[in-house]
Amino acid sequence: MTDPKIPYVNLMRQSLEEKTQLLECFEQVIDSGQFIGSTAIESFEKAIAKKFGFRHVIGVSSGTAALLLSIKALGIGPGDEVITAPNSYITSTSSIVLAGARPVFTDIQDDLNIDPKKVAKAINKNTKAILPVHLSGRVADMRSLMKIANDNGLYIIEDAAQAIGSKYRGQFAGSFGNTACFSAHPLKNLNAIGDAGFISTDNEDTAKHIRILRNAGLKDRNTAVKWADVSRMDSLQAAILSMRLKYLDSLIERRRQNAEQYLNQITTKAVQLPLENEWEFNTYHTFTIRTERREALMDELERHGIGSAIHYPKPIHLNPVAKSLGYGLGSFPAAEHHANQILSLPIHQYLSKAEIQLVSNTINKFYD
Repeated sequence: MTDPKIPYVNLMRQSLEEKTQLLECFEQVIDSGQFIGSTAIESFEKAIAKKFGFRHVIGVSSGTAALLLSIKALGIGPGDEVITAPNSYITSTSSIVLAGARPVFTDIQDDLNIDPKKVAKAINKNTKAILPVHLSGRVADMRSLMKIANDNGLYIIEDAAQAIGSKYRGQFAGSFGNTACFSAHPLKNLNAIGDAGFISTDNEDTAKHIRILRNAGLKDRNTAVKWADVSRMDSLQAAILSMRLKYLDSLIERRRQNAEQYLNQITTKAVQLPLENEWEFNTYHTFTIRTERREALMDELERHGIGSAIHYPKPIHLNPVAKSLGYGLGSFPAAEHHANQILSLPIHQYLSKAEIQLVSNTINKFYD
């Protein structure tokens, strides 16, 4: 297969457009001689905190590290349970397992986010936290989840890996929970050129705990107070993220414009579109439609040189690694049903109107 004329993502173009600035970031870091624990990381953390109104931001090595460190910092471990959704990337669950706790899945709503009513029914004496995943740039129903957490004395750990800049009832993703976890993976809207992530929290003690945990458990250079791994963000990624943060608003606006064009131009009734509620501000990490005959549609898009992807084709509870959790086919009907229908279309900021029109026309003609 040749490369698609309309790729699902276009990181090469981003790198080419930013090449001069990227090289400046390289030079600044190299010239500083500070590759770990530098002022570049502190500057990035302060910039994120200021932009989104977070009290504390801690840069870490990946979104997965952000989740694991958050869970550990809140004292969640063996014997504890964390409620989360099964229709996510594997690490939203593996982080719970790696902390020694047990993941408990509940089904999802039509917006593909966790269903608060199912969450409420899953709570027991071992439940310590709820871990909602803001899938595809849509924030979960945090008003309902916060009430459930407050009524039951539970922590909330937001998986905001796909939702930087997204809002729910005017409030940014990452500002609801005890902690929130962000990924800066190259495919995210705010992206590094490797793995990186960060955590937001309003609790000073939690922030201090996470800073120790990310740095091998060291309180200072020679005093270890916790057994911990090394999960630091490196200076180069911090410098690049600080540079790209300046363009995040315009990038999000372009993706929202692209989504609006899709919403207006995909007219076939065979496709369910990700309609935005009045209380939402979706940043469209993905533009995910739902439809029958998905695989045939993907083939048709490919025939026209159009890339697409599935996020995610197999719910976590149906993966071999999750067998010991005791779930099986039929455990979560909505998540399983949607997994067979979801398809992510190109939504990146470099799409032209003509390209979006071609994608839309190809889909309409396929079904009509």
